[in-house]
Amino acid sequence: MATPCAEEDPLARYRSPLVSRYASAEMGFNFSERKKFGTWRRLWLYLAQAEKSLGLPITDEQIKEMEANLDNIDFKMAAEEEKKLRHDVMAHVHTFAHCCPKAAAIIHLGATSCYVGDNTRASFCSSFFFSHPFFIPSLFHPPCIHQLARVISRLADFAEAHADLPTLGFTHYQPAQLTTVGKRCCLWIQDLCMDLQNLERARDDLRFRGVKGTTGTQASFLQLFEGDHSKVEELDRLVTEKAGFKRSYMVTGQTYSRKVDIEVLSVLASLGASVHKICTDIRLLANLKEIEEPFEKDQIGSSAMPYKRNPMRSERCCSLARHLMTLVLDPLQTASVQWFERTLDDSANRRVCLAEAFLTADIILSTLQNISEGLVVYPKVIDRRIRQELPFMATENIIMAMVKAGGNRQDCHEKIRVLSQQAAAVVKQEGGDNDFIARVRADPYFSPIHKHLDSLLDPSSFTGRAPQQVAKFLKEEVRPALIPYQSKMGGKIELTL
Repeated sequence: MATPCAEEDPLARYRSPLVSRYASAEMGFNFSERKKFGTWRRLWLYLAQAEKSLGLPITDEQIKEMEANLDNIDFKMAAEEEKKLRHDVMAHVHTFAHCCPKAAAIIHLGATSCYVGDNTRASFCSSFFFSHPFFIPSLFHPPCIHQLARVISRLADFAEAHADLPTLGFTHYQPAQLTTVGKRCCLWIQDLCMDLQNLERARDDLRFRGVKGTTGTQASFLQLFEGDHSKVEELDRLVTEKAGFKRSYMVTGQTYSRKVDIEVLSVLASLGASVHKICTDIRLLANLKEIEEPFEKDQIGSSAMPYKRNPMRSERCCSLARHLMTLVLDPLQTASVQWFERTLDDSANRRVCLAEAFLTADIILSTLQNISEGLVVYPKVIDRRIRQELPFMATENIIMAMVKAGGNRQDCHEKIRVLSQQAAAVVKQEGGDNDFIARVRADPYFSPIHKHLDSLLDPSSFTGRAPQQVAKFLKEEVRPALIPYQSKMGGKIELTL
């Protein structure tokens, strides 16, 4: 097959499925070339405006020229310049200067490449956490911290609705004491609430690199302002404020510390672990036919087996969560090998890992919200499984009831041991149903409690304080944590794939 020209056929060139298949349009734009280089130009404008306000000879005409060309980017010219100069920032300085000839002399004045590089990345990170001046918000696609709050809210409603519904608990994926559907959901919510706290901390800790110069000493700006330290500090404050940040890092090298990337991606990796665990549970429950994720009317589960209802949304979340969890290794290694004030071996790596981490987190949160808004519970299936396992779990209750009726604890224990082994043989060797209770009813030894067996086998009597725990947890921890996001709870997520 002949190789088609990628310029003529965009489908002849590899595109990351994170953008082409899964990510929201808003998050895809957030890491686009147009957004990136448009942000560079805005940062150059903010720098020029601040320098002018502090007395440098920059004219209103130059500022207006820059303002008029913020999004008038000749990408072809920029590509040609970069090919010639082998420097992406200077290529765009020249391209911006070409359409702003009057302002050409003051674009990037006193700055280094990381002024636009690091500050742009900081703005992209911040837009993940909250609506930022550089980010284009959407009613139905809020910053991802709001989306996580939505997921928690949807699951909290689900937990509340099923707080009293008994279900079989599992340890080691073996039948264990009963819990409730709502209590199990609260385990998921608790993990996500921890992630919400971590995201809020990362949001609050995130700062702007600011205006620091080539090695972080601000020497070039001190020279521009003829040794006036107060003006250099004010320049840093003004540009930080114009960019939508409250604080900048007080000390940097040429870059802000690459540990910042570790902090942010560690939070996202932890979120990935939570989502993977939740969606694994849902996949296992789907196999048991107790709970299912949403399944569309015309959805096809398998190309070969028409009857299948595969939990493909949960599988997608698990698949992408694994990718998200591995990405934190990149900034860990990058930070460890930065030499002195900076080396450039961080650049290409960060272009990939930062964008992919945020895109992936966006995707799994969108998908998990869609799942949480359409979970289906099958109480009769759950009850049937409980009835299969409950007889053995009820043995302690039966012993206690017999002792209260005047029986001997040791004699009763031996009777139950024999009958339970016989019932287990029917289940394991003959493939039959658990007939332990039928054997108890047929044994005259247990006649003192025959009329109490139904109450002794009531599943709700085996769930302990699960319903009360759900109510207390939602009231005292979950709902208060969601108060700051109450205005962001509207809108359902509809997946296109």
